[in-house]
Amino acid sequence: MRVKSWQIGLLSCLTIVISIIYAHLTSTALQPQQIAFVPPAPTSTILVAAAASLQKSLQEITPLYTKANPSQTVNYNFAASGALQQQIEQGAPIDVFISAADKQMNALQAKGLLVTATQQELLTNQLVLVVPKQSAVSLTNFQQLIKPEIKRISIGEPRSVPAGQYATEVLKKLGILAQVKSKFVLGNNVRSVLTAVETGDVDAGIVYVTDAKSSDKITIVATADEKLHSPIQYPIAVLKSSKSLAGASQYVEFLQSKSAKAIFRKYGFGIAKPRS
Repeated sequence: MRVKSWQIGLLSCLTIVISIIYAHLTSTALQPQQIAFVPPAPTSTILVAAAASLQKSLQEITPLYTKANPSQTVNYNFAASGALQQQIEQGAPIDVFISAADKQMNALQAKGLLVTATQQELLTNQLVLVVPKQSAVSLTNFQQLIKPEIKRISIGEPRSVPAGQYATEVLKKLGILAQVKSKFVLGNNVRSVLTAVETGDVDAGIVYVTDAKSSDKITIVATADEKLHSPIQYPIAVLKSSKSLAGASQYVEFLQSKSAKAIFRKYGFGIAKPRS
């Protein structure tokens, strides 16, 4: 059978096409597979300076925050608000400050150290009079602190510990400060005051209700009338010197979430009303 010229041409074209396809498939198969590189999410660490009375609540909140923000790590420095204020003024690398009083926060604001837009009231607290669980002393109110059998009373150092400042305000308003001042055993933060009462080193102490509720070694005998002291508020703010302004602001925002507020309430804190 005679093969026509056009058939020969068609076969030639098909042969060329098949060769090209085969060559392409072969070269593709021999090439190493290209894997897209996805850079890891940037990580950041923030340091939060917080009043000692916040330690347990913040440590419980932190895992919730890091779960929602896995690229962030949160470290803490818990101490008296006055001591933390001094550290910040001296250049400590703090990202977020949570004070137990407006006094320390306002001092930093006056020096221009805060991101003003982030400064706000976060929490409230109450002041209570406590005694050791096994105390033999009969005590039911603040006025009875003048009793001669009450020899040692622990409060926070008023110049640096807000709880101590509030305590002296209460005793002054009740007209008994001068009578009990010689009995004072000063603590460098509110937790040390609580410990002194727990161990029986003192006959009584004045602490926040949040600290008192965290201990099964003391008894609350009285709660101070809010009219007897300045409002107990916990302001929060981001420091201008923060190396992670975005992360710090995100942390501040999280502390106002429903989950964070639930934990704060669990420890006895009140939620501050937004500034008008």
